[in-house]
Amino acid sequence: MGLDFYNIAGTVNTAFIFVSLYGVFSQLRTICRRKASSDNSVRPTELLSLNQFTVSYLAYLSFFVYGYSISPFNHYIVWPRLIASILVLQIIMEILLDRKSVKSAISFAVAASSLILAFVGLFFGETISDEGKLISTSIILVVSFLLAQGYFHQIRLIYSSGHTGAVDLKMSQFIFMMDISTIIFALSMGLVDGWPLLMLAVTSGVTKLIIMYLFRWVDKSPLAAKRRNAELPQSS
Repeated sequence: MGLDFYNIAGTVNTAFIFVSLYGVFSQLRTICRRKASSDNSVRPTELLSLNQFTVSYLAYLSFFVYGYSISPFNHYIVWPRLIASILVLQIIMEILLDRKSVKSAISFAVAASSLILAFVGLFFGETISDEGKLISTSIILVVSFLLAQGYFHQIRLIYSSGHTGAVDLKMSQFIFMMDISTIIFALSMGLVDGWPLLMLAVTSGVTKLIIMYLFRWVDKSPLAAKRRNAELPQSS
């Protein structure tokens, strides 16, 4: 029964991860739509937190490494997270192309390099499995803290400006659904192996709830309207 619950939870979680990938696609589509705008004042990645997306990328990548480091090899964790890592890396690249800042260049370089190293670990997984599990678990602990900090940065950007900019609501909605299924899957694994997944999913889920609420706050709050108006150039 335990194995059946694990397989069912893993299958459902994998399905929701692929659903969440549509959310990432939606964010990429929003960026591309803004890039194609004829309005030169529209920034393709306006208000997108480089901090948040970099940490999200590291979260996906760390579980990719964790999934192939534990025994047995966890296909439910590995392959969906690899795809998610590649997609989020594309968003980081779009931020780099839009802003051309040193910070965005460093983030993209670190992200791309870490993906290459993760692939090296995958091919030599049998010889470094213990080290890989220790490294990925340590990364997950750090990433859980950074994820909360990164999403707080995104939340603060929305709250202080009174608008959502290029932030895509669907991405938060779909990733939140993935987080719920991930919590269930982590419990099916048992706390010994599943606690890193559980901790990160809870952290991500809570912050996504706040961001989804802020979309409603932006539409309804007089304070949000006041802050948006304050950003508009004053007429002479």
